[in-house]
Amino acid sequence: MTDRIVLTGLRVRGNHGVFGYEKRDGQEFVVDLTVWADLSAAGRSDELTDTLDYGALAQTAADVISGPSLNLIEAVAARIAERILESRGIEQVEVTVHKPSAPIPLDFADVAVCIRRTRS
Repeated sequence: MTDRIVLTGLRVRGNHGVFGYEKRDGQEFVVDLTVWADLSAAGRSDELTDTLDYGALAQTAADVISGPSLNLIEAVAARIAERILESRGIEQVEVTVHKPSAPIPLDFADVAVCIRRTRS
């Protein structure tokens, strides 16, 4: 599958992390999504019903980020991927979860986990 939709820079506050203050105070997470699907029908028809709802994809990721606390961003990314793959027509998804305020005692710009999952 070569067709894809890319959503980058979705910013959502969540309470994920292994430390108590991360779970209590929360922080901003940034999510990038790439989904692979056959978009040829939408290209021919120019009809919304023939493509994926970008807003729904974003909301799915936001719901996971703002939902119940998890320890690891690996688990956050996996949950997002699992939920995205429930959508009709999506064959594969890549999820990157950025944690720019991660508790790393060094000067850094970002830390992220990137996973890719395929419909089985």
